[in-house]
Amino acid sequence: MKKQRVVVGMSGGVDSSVAAYLLLQQGYEVIGLFMRNWNDAAVTLEDECPWIDDSRDAMMVAEQLGIPFQVIDLSEVYKERIVDYMFNEYEMGRTPNPDVLCNREIKFDVFLQNALKLGADFVATGHYVQKKEVVVNGITEYQLIAGLDPNKDQSYFLCQLNQFQLSKALFPIGGILKPEVRMIAESANLATAAKKDSQGLCFIGKVRLPEFLQQQLKVKVGQVVEIEENNEKVISYYDIINDSRLPWQNRIEKLKFNKSDGKVVGDHNGAHFYTIGQRKGLNIGGKPKPLFVLQTDVVENIIYVGQGEEHKGLFSAGLSISKEEAHWVRPSMKQFVINSNDLMCRIRYRQALFECKLIEQENGSFILSFEVPQKSVTAGQFATIYHEDELIFSGVIS
Repeated sequence: MKKQRVVVGMSGGVDSSVAAYLLLQQGYEVIGLFMRNWNDAAVTLEDECPWIDDSRDAMMVAEQLGIPFQVIDLSEVYKERIVDYMFNEYEMGRTPNPDVLCNREIKFDVFLQNALKLGADFVATGHYVQKKEVVVNGITEYQLIAGLDPNKDQSYFLCQLNQFQLSKALFPIGGILKPEVRMIAESANLATAAKKDSQGLCFIGKVRLPEFLQQQLKVKVGQVVEIEENNEKVISYYDIINDSRLPWQNRIEKLKFNKSDGKVVGDHNGAHFYTIGQRKGLNIGGKPKPLFVLQTDVVENIIYVGQGEEHKGLFSAGLSISKEEAHWVRPSMKQFVINSNDLMCRIRYRQALFECKLIEQENGSFILSFEVPQKSVTAGQFATIYHEDELIFSGVIS
């Protein structure tokens, strides 16, 4: 019987190395592919995750495993679908999540299509996430399940995958704890066994974000306005969003500042370079507590800041997602989820899950109402909804 062929996205890290090793142990025919997504070293922190070293590490592991290996250059499509999108989002005052987009647009689209051309039955990655199957009305559906290791679960980053993409995906380490992955790598003497985990943009590495953004976005000096926490507008807003007796419609209003609400405390180089909840990069001292970005206004080019990470102006009791930006991993789940009372939400990676309610509007858009107000809800980021350990819905925050 012919072996099923799996193309593994090998990043040069221990997770994808062990994924390839386990697939071999399970009897698959394995091919290793390294994605070269970036060519500009000018904005990359070379000692963090240089792609040349990573591709060399991936090749060494492939040689150890005795599997075919090649490097595929996706830098052009990566620039078009990820980098250009990032620039456009920041220019509009939104904060994108390139890793979510990389999985949707690159790993499980362009990369997947290339793998299928190589005769692959599946593609595999080193993500800490699980896939399960369930039959609904006689049709097999694929569930996106959180990784077994709660400290490494990466389901958030795969929140935009569709049923076809999941049908072709394997996640060999999703049901394993990270320490076990290290032990497997060590026992197999893999070259990446002791390599530290990389951070930064998908398959690029850690990037100097200010320099990266300034490649396209111009410096534009503007004012930094501090909002006192005892501001009447802030106090009134905070009382409303924390009053669970009020209907959700009253609690989800956004707090909008104008220049007259505070005082000018400094300058910045462009509101589009900053994001809600940001602390670093303001370069304004002399305050009892550190300053955090509460809001940005790219039209007026003003940044609103407040003292302390618990400033009341950082909190929100809900968010909206447009009809066009809403995504169901399993569309059949929609009828069970709308207005359900047992949903959990996450609006950033590694954030603890919290209770929420999903409400569909007449125009097809969605509202996520939070049981407890959350900090730093940021336009452009992805909100995700879970039912138990299954990720079922995601969307770009408006």
